[in-house]
Amino acid sequence: MPHFIIECSENIIKLKTPEEIIQAVYTIADATNLFAVGDIKVRIKSYTEFTVGGTKNDFIHVFGHIMQGRNTEQKANLSRQIITKLKAMFQEVPVISMNVIDFEKATYCNKSMV
Repeated sequence: MPHFIIECSENIIKLKTPEEIIQAVYTIADATNLFAVGDIKVRIKSYTEFTVGGTKNDFIHVFGHIMQGRNTEQKANLSRQIITKLKAMFQEVPVISMNVIDFEKATYCNKSMV
């Protein structure tokens, strides 16, 4: 059930296709073995209007929303691995970052739960 939301400047999807970027994040997340097979969701959103520290420099930021239960080391490793892959794919992009946010089990709900 993890959700990886990739936000980026519009130029990023001109350098690589959205499918390539999505697949790269999916493959790394899957390889960590932190998530059940078939549960990983990845989507991408590009922006034409943005500022990065007062500039129009290209950027990529991945928001990882995962169910609580993984420790800090596991989450940090997940971030490092995804950023390492994106850095290799986009060597010319100055800002590539990620954070991991826990879903709280007590407040999470989806349609199969009601």
